[in-house]
Amino acid sequence: MNFITQAQLTAWLDGLARQRMLIAPRQVASVILYQPVESSQEIAWGFTRPVMSVKEAFFPPTERLLTIQKSDGGIELNETLFEGQQVVFGVRPCDARGVKILDALFLDKEPVDPYYARRRANTALIGLACKEMRPTCFCTSVGGAPDEAGDMDVMLYEVDGGYIVEAVTEKGRLLIPGGEWQTCPERSRRVADGGLALSVAEGSQMADSRSQMAKGERQAASSAAPNSQPAIGHQPSAIRNLPSSIPNPQSISWPAHFDDEYWARMSERCLSCRACAYVCPTCRCFIVRDEILPFEAATGKPGNGQFERIRCWDSCEGENYRRTAGGHRPRAEKSERLRNRFFCKFYYYAEQYGLGQTSVCTGCGRCVDVCPVNVDITEVLMEVHKETSRQGNK
Repeated sequence: MNFITQAQLTAWLDGLARQRMLIAPRQVASVILYQPVESSQEIAWGFTRPVMSVKEAFFPPTERLLTIQKSDGGIELNETLFEGQQVVFGVRPCDARGVKILDALFLDKEPVDPYYARRRANTALIGLACKEMRPTCFCTSVGGAPDEAGDMDVMLYEVDGGYIVEAVTEKGRLLIPGGEWQTCPERSRRVADGGLALSVAEGSQMADSRSQMAKGERQAASSAAPNSQPAIGHQPSAIRNLPSSIPNPQSISWPAHFDDEYWARMSERCLSCRACAYVCPTCRCFIVRDEILPFEAATGKPGNGQFERIRCWDSCEGENYRRTAGGHRPRAEKSERLRNRFFCKFYYYAEQYGLGQTSVCTGCGRCVDVCPVNVDITEVLMEVHKETSRQGNK
C-alpha cells in the first residue's frame, strides 16, 4: 500500500497521459463523461458518477471493424484493430464490474471477439472508491460494493489529504512508480467513505481487507431476507418514493413470472427509446452493417467500390430488434421486449454464460436517472418479488 497526495496523483496521471491514451471523467457541455484527456487539468475532479459507463472504452457505440475494397481483381478486406495502450482513471466499482460481465460474452466463450479482446488487453483500469452512494444507486443489493477493488488494476481510496493506492493486478503494479511513493505513514486522517478518524496506516489495513469485506457483504446479501436493509442502504429520492431496501434478485423465481400481466402494465409507460440500454454498463446488443465510403482516403475523390463494415450499439427494446427477412419480429409486442430486458439482466445472461448467481445489473442506477417515463428497475424488482411472495403463500 502507498499513500499519495493530490499533487502526486496529478503528476502520475500527467506522466501516464504522455505515454498512452488517458481516459478520465471530463465535463462535456455540462455532462460528465469518460473521455480522452491530455492532462490531469481536464479531469472533472469531485465527480460522482459519469452519465455514460466505462463500457465505451472497450465496446464503442460505433466501431469500424474492417474496410472492403472491390476491384476487378477481387475483394480486399482490411481489419481495423485497436492500436496503442490506454488507461482509464476514475472507474467506479459498478463500471468495473460491468466490464467483467462483458468479458463473459466477448472473451470467455468462443468465438472470442478480437476487437474487444485487443482493447481489453491494452487497457488498465484505475479505480476510485465511491465516497457516497447516489440516490439511485443500489449496488449493494445486487452483490456489489462502493469500494470493491476486485475488478480493477489499481484502486484508489480517498482519505483526508490524499489517496491510499492499492495495486490489484500485475498490470496495475507496473503502472505504479517504483520507490517514488511513500508507504502509508502513521498520521491521523479521516477515511472519506467511513467517516471515522483513522491513521493512513489503518486505512491501508482497511483497504487490504476490502475484498474480504465485500465478499462477506455479497454472501450476506445473498442469504439475507429479501427486505433486509443492506449495509450501505439505497436511499431513493422523494420523487421515486420507494422503500430503502431492494430485494435480492436471486430471491425471485424469474421463469415463474414469464407470463405475468405485470409486463403489459409496465410497458404502457415505456417509449422504446432505448436510453436505458445505452447508459447501461452491461447491455451489449449490437448490429453490424456495411456502408459505402463516400470518399477515397488517398485521393479525396468519391469512393469507387470502397465500403466499411461497422458495429453499432442496439437494444432489445427497439421495435425492430432481431427483425428477420420478410419483416418478422420475434418480440413484436412492447411488453415482450420490456420483459426480455429484465429477464436478461437477472436470468438469461447468467444462465447462458455460466455466471451462476451473478446479477448482470451492477446497480449503478443510470437507467433510473435517464428514463423519461420512470420505468424504474428497482420498482420492477419490488413488484416481481411481491408477486413471488404472493404465489409462495398460496
